Amino acid sequence: MMVSSEASPWAKSGGLADVVGALPDALARLGHAVAVVIPRYMNAYDAPATRVIGRLPIALGQAVYDVSVWEMRSGGVTTYFVEHGGLFGRAGLYGDQYGEFGDNHIRFAVLSKAAIEISRHLFQADIFHCHDWQAGLVPVYLKTASAVDPNFLHTRTVTTIHNLGYQGSFPRQKMAEISLPDSLYRPDLLEFWGRISLLKGGLVYSDELTTVSKKYAEEIQTPEYGFGMDGFLRARRASLTGIVNGVDYSRWNPETDTAIPAHYSATALEGKQTCKRELLREMGLPEAAMNRPLLGIVSRFATQKGFDLIADMAWELFREDVYMVVLGNGEQRYEEMFRWLTIHFPNKVALRIGYNDALAHRIEAGADIFLMPSHYEPCGLNQIYSLRYGTVPVVRATGGLDDTIVDQNQPESTGYKFNDYTGNALLGTTRAACREWEDRKAWTAMMLRGMKQDFSWATSAAEYSRLFTRLHPSAA
Repeated sequence: MMVSSEASPWAKSGGLADVVGALPDALARLGHAVAVVIPRYMNAYDAPATRVIGRLPIALGQAVYDVSVWEMRSGGVTTYFVEHGGLFGRAGLYGDQYGEFGDNHIRFAVLSKAAIEISRHLFQADIFHCHDWQAGLVPVYLKTASAVDPNFLHTRTVTTIHNLGYQGSFPRQKMAEISLPDSLYRPDLLEFWGRISLLKGGLVYSDELTTVSKKYAEEIQTPEYGFGMDGFLRARRASLTGIVNGVDYSRWNPETDTAIPAHYSATALEGKQTCKRELLREMGLPEAAMNRPLLGIVSRFATQKGFDLIADMAWELFREDVYMVVLGNGEQRYEEMFRWLTIHFPNKVALRIGYNDALAHRIEAGADIFLMPSHYEPCGLNQIYSLRYGTVPVVRATGGLDDTIVDQNQPESTGYKFNDYTGNALLGTTRAACREWEDRKAWTAMMLRGMKQDFSWATSAAEYSRLFTRLHPSAA
């Protein structure tokens, strides 16, 4: 049973939803019985689900929250939606224009307890697979309040860290509201720098831990990337596994993609030029850009994504004959930075603020080079999409970016990597890629190597399957 705050297409803010939307199907194809538990919010109201429990009381502290449970079956996966109008019937996933919801600890404690009750009544889970801090209380409740419950004596737990930067941190005073005894407020349990961390709770009480790339599993054990939990994670390194996320090639494939103006493949590349020409037209860039490198960016605008490096090097880069298309939104300072670039380089930089899935596909297909200069990147998906679309990635060698891209200095290179987190390092590597672009034979060979890479969910699911089977043989 997977417990998560997001699952595509029902509720999504980032890559977590893509994982929980695709991994269950891939595990089901391997023969596992799989259930997913998420709140009934966002697009989940449109799911073809049936209410199977009209009233399920969830006791937390001095309050009781009456939830209902909706069930949807698709292929080999059963999805359970937990409904509570007061907690989940809101416009945002975690917050609104005024900030994060002040009762997020209660909202996801209810989700966690509801998942345990769903296992008791509807789907007996051998393994709970908990995703990020929003499901961190599932292992805590199972190993404390339900520790002697015969229904769960043989149940095992796995927690996956999708991004250690989000830790579910709340004041100590909130513990009583989510039925956590004061005895758990200890540095070796839930206490974290004078507060409680629901993610830490999940990591402490889970039998196994995973994260979304092998490199990121190493990085989070260091002070630079550990967000204060590196010491604890080093102590649990024997139980920590990195498994690279897969991608859904039924959606991200230039041979079949309905969002792009022309299809192409590794054996028939002509359509990529059509995609570039139409992207330039759509974004208002000149036809002359057809004969020069076109850089693409699709991202949240956040410091994590390395946009401070682009600010450092942009003036130098655009003095040269290169072009850029950008899609994204996020921190205001980066939105303003890209707007500034469009003003100062109006014929070289095109920007769309917001998120547009179809345009994201067209940028992947039409660009020559894709930029991902992240400060840290647990896995990353766009660099993998870029490989399949023959759009050569330029990435910083961190997390999943390092795991999935073969460096330009290797015989089987699929992209360009740099190590130092500086604008000069990004500038030098981008310039090297632009020079290589002019050697059409070498560039095409690199494109084709990338297009032949396989990061399908079947590979990732097989690794999870081996982990689950080792942890609980009856889960096989």
